[in-house]
Amino acid sequence: MTGKSDFFNEVYQVVRLIPKGRITSYGSIAKYLGTTGSARMVGWAMNQAHGKDVPAHRVVNHNGLLTGRHHFGQPSTMQHLLEAEGIEVEHNGVKNFNALLWDPVKELGL
Repeated sequence: MTGKSDFFNEVYQVVRLIPKGRITSYGSIAKYLGTTGSARMVGWAMNQAHGKDVPAHRVVNHNGLLTGRHHFGQPSTMQHLLEAEGIEVEHNGVKNFNALLWDPVKELGL
């Protein structure tokens, strides 16, 4: 695997491609980058993405839960950002997760 800084930048490049109104998971990004076991590292990248023009709010856990919501200043900010894009959130989770899932492996290919 590349260095931490390079890996984070690769994650940011993928996240910038997620269309408005869609979401993906930490694990989907890790799989696309060829580092299937590094979903947690993708989460760390998202935690440090603020101020880098990266739509980190579009990345959730494998069940659609907003596990990164506490890294947005206010825990409700992530939900508000998603709802502004038409994504429904209930009980800190994305409704219709599977229908809204943007899988970079399928969308971008390997």
